Amino acid sequence: MADYTFYTHPMSRGQIVRWALHEAGADYRQVLVDWAAKPEALCKANPMGKLPTIVHHHAGESGGHDHVVTEAAAICHYLAEMSAPELLPRDEEKADYFRYLFFAAGPVEQAVTSKAMGWQVDEPQKQGMLGFGTYDRAIDAFEEMLDGRDYVCGTRFTMADVYVGSQVDWGLAFKSIPSRPAFEAYAERLRTRDAYKAAKAIDMKLIEDSRK
Repeated sequence: MADYTFYTHPMSRGQIVRWALHEAGADYRQVLVDWAAKPEALCKANPMGKLPTIVHHHAGESGGHDHVVTEAAAICHYLAEMSAPELLPRDEEKADYFRYLFFAAGPVEQAVTSKAMGWQVDEPQKQGMLGFGTYDRAIDAFEEMLDGRDYVCGTRFTMADVYVGSQVDWGLAFKSIPSRPAFEAYAERLRTRDAYKAAKAIDMKLIEDSRK
């Protein structure tokens, strides 16, 4: 049995986790999910039926047991913890690592989704109730955070870059975030990684095959 069961669809956030699995060198079995007929095992593992979901078949000293992990950012970090400690932050990197990881998973994702749905709060006093304030404020802050550094933790790639980088990569591809030098340069660095290219090739082939 593979160490991980990976529930995914190529046109989903599963692309983020596949990249993370490859960066971690993890042994995994994919289960491709039909949106209209989600498998019972997925719904049992994740009652929301969301993708991606992973199940870690963990063989510990007390015997084998499974751990379910959901939410792409959490899965990325979990994979580093379990399978790729070299991709975890060093003590002096933890502040940036967790700040950027959760900023991308929270304010950036909320801002991008709200804009795509046409949701906007114009009253300044109510903008403070949102986790991102406004789209422009969130994107400007994101740009400032990435400007002048190679990766989230400075010059060293960590697992946070898989999630943060995916937000930038997808955002540029689908034009949900604007093309700015800091975003473009960061995305280009990540696209040269072997794990990124290997994972992307699998999902692009699955998408191509589904259209035949």
